[in-house]
Amino acid sequence: MEQDIDNVLKRLMSSPTTTGCLVANNQGLCIEKRGEISPNAAGIATAILCQASKLEPNSNAPIVALETGKKTCLIHKHGITGVVYKEVIKPGTR
Repeated sequence: MEQDIDNVLKRLMSSPTTTGCLVANNQGLCIEKRGEISPNAAGIATAILCQASKLEPNSNAPIVALETGKKTCLIHKHGITGVVYKEVIKPGTR
């Protein structure tokens, strides 16, 4: 399982807009992280996803997107919780 997680994180970090990513267990503890992301985000992200899941309890796990002016934080659960920080690219800046 560790090798699978490592491969996924490497693939995510290969995107030029990804600045950080992590995976967390069901208790919100950081299993592994890459890039510019605090392991403390694992617990917060797990809690946010848990609350978002209550909006439609009979559907699949939601994908939560939190946006600021500079970054987007994507949170999704597929067995374990994944968090990805991406740079916001403004039109005409690349």
